Amino acid sequence: MRNPKWERDEVILALNLYFDENRGTIESNNPKIIELSELLNMLPIHSNRPDEEKFRNPNGVTLKLGNFLALDPNYSGKGMESYSKLDEAVFNEYFENLIELRGVADGIKKVTLSLDYSTNVSSIESDDIEENVREGKVLYKMHKVRERDRKIIAKKKAKVFSEKGKLECECCGFDFEKTYGELGKGFIECHHIIPLNKFSDSKETKLEDLALVCSNCHRMLHNRISEVSVSDLRQLLLK
Repeated sequence: MRNPKWERDEVILALNLYFDENRGTIESNNPKIIELSELLNMLPIHSNRPDEEKFRNPNGVTLKLGNFLALDPNYSGKGMESYSKLDEAVFNEYFENLIELRGVADGIKKVTLSLDYSTNVSSIESDDIEENVREGKVLYKMHKVRERDRKIIAKKKAKVFSEKGKLECECCGFDFEKTYGELGKGFIECHHIIPLNKFSDSKETKLEDLALVCSNCHRMLHNRISEVSVSDLRQLLLK
């Protein structure tokens, strides 16, 4: 049986090494390639690895970086031409935005190397949105972890209710209690507004990092999480 295909998170990490000025040669004995291989094996993504020995080993990482040579317009050689559509898409997305690439890669690495974060991310169920998230599954699931912190959510709801006397969606104005009566009292969801590419392992979630939104608007925010903010969605609805 073959090992699973590379995920966006893995391609991002490989591309980040490819553009590292101190990368060194693209060979399987390169310490940086070996280090990346070890990191890829720690990612909280793949639980099914039919061939553990070959899974993201240094040889596989070397081949992946060779694929980028074929995509790089600044490379005069030929490179490997077995790159995937995902390799090409991620390369094109970040080729002219290496600062963002480095930020996303650092975020994925921080989550992966933290036992607590990695364990929490592994417990988050998959959904049909994560496959298309620009920053990958790890940071998207970490985003969901922070949205499910019951203590900070309760504080956010209490603060808003004390100020406004109600809980309404910050995008569309929907009020669950007004519509559903007692059944909807106190019900609303929280959206973490810090962009995925701004992840910080030292940053605790604050009340101002959360927005109260209805279920529909929350779903729409996640549907374009890399592009649409609470303010963007509010403006869209006003139109």
